[in-house]
Amino acid sequence: MTQTMRWFGPNDPVRLNAIRQAGATGIVTALHEVPNGAVWAREAIAARKAEIEAAGLEWRVVESLPVDEGIKTRSADWDRLIDHYRQSLTNLAACGIDVVTYNFMPLLDWTRTDLAWELPDGARALRFEAVAVAAYDLFILRRPGAAESYDAATHEAAEARYAAMDEAARNKLERTIIAGLPGSEEGFTSAQFLAAIDTYAGIDAARLRDHHVAFLEAVCPVADELGIRLVVHPDDPPFPIFGLPRVVSTEGDVADLFARVPHRSNGLCMCTGSFGVRADNDLPGMIDRLGSRVGFLHLRSVRREPNGAFHEAEHLGGNAEMAAVVTAVYRLSVREGRSIPMRPDHGHQMLDDLNRETNPGYSLLGRMRGLAELRGLERGIAFASGGAA
Repeated sequence: MTQTMRWFGPNDPVRLNAIRQAGATGIVTALHEVPNGAVWAREAIAARKAEIEAAGLEWRVVESLPVDEGIKTRSADWDRLIDHYRQSLTNLAACGIDVVTYNFMPLLDWTRTDLAWELPDGARALRFEAVAVAAYDLFILRRPGAAESYDAATHEAAEARYAAMDEAARNKLERTIIAGLPGSEEGFTSAQFLAAIDTYAGIDAARLRDHHVAFLEAVCPVADELGIRLVVHPDDPPFPIFGLPRVVSTEGDVADLFARVPHRSNGLCMCTGSFGVRADNDLPGMIDRLGSRVGFLHLRSVRREPNGAFHEAEHLGGNAEMAAVVTAVYRLSVREGRSIPMRPDHGHQMLDDLNRETNPGYSLLGRMRGLAELRGLERGIAFASGGAA
């Protein structure tokens, strides 16, 4: 695997030299300052790449080139937005970028309900709790029709949770869910979120899948010519929320997407954390079966909890079976003769980072621990397999 870390640009509290010292050789980043739907200018891409290379690192993976909501909903300006996306891909390829990550989640990118959940050892983790989402949806957002999304037990638990929260706790939950997490494409107020949900009226899972296919059919021929792998990030969490469909949640979802759009550029960002929230996703088996499509790896693990909750576990802990995952990646790398870019995702906030400004999930030391563990795991697997350690 090619070892990388995500960097959010010049305003990231984690500096490039720290990432290099952590042992990564590559950077995964994006032009986060560019509005969704706008063209990424070649000059801006080249300038960011030069900054990264001046620090002794490489930039070949974009995360993410956002898919504008107008593409997801097939709005009136779909053609213009598609043309902008194609031009951005062309400009990225001209600067040597050959992996471009995107997602097709409606409105919200990755979603959590607690950004500093304290673990028994005093470190802090990201956590998602379905009851907290229901409390926000039913009693703070007050989404029309929300009651139909929850069973009686969840509704009762959400009502009790809401009643137990003071105004500050309610405001904090609202900000955590919809204000925008690191790397998210957009943030909202509750009023804006309700209005945005209305733009998806009449778009069910089948229709959203069709829109996803239409997007890929429009951009993959360009990506094919450019030699770019366009890799989709799975839904996080991998199930519908706020009445909005999510259609990249299972192996079946991804296999269907590849069958419908067989272009060689149509690929997968294999996120073991997002897929791993669902016990029915066989992570090592997915790598074995979808291997040729895997262009980027997010290696992290979650610990599933009762009632639809989960939290970010240690990279070698949780439910991901990381040793089996990395073994499958090693088999894939040997079979295809390529090194797949990987980044350790969503590290714990720990040690000195507990007293520093950090982006939730993206403090340095927790990710550095994860990178070291994953590096050692890969070398051990290679050694045991008779390869170079």
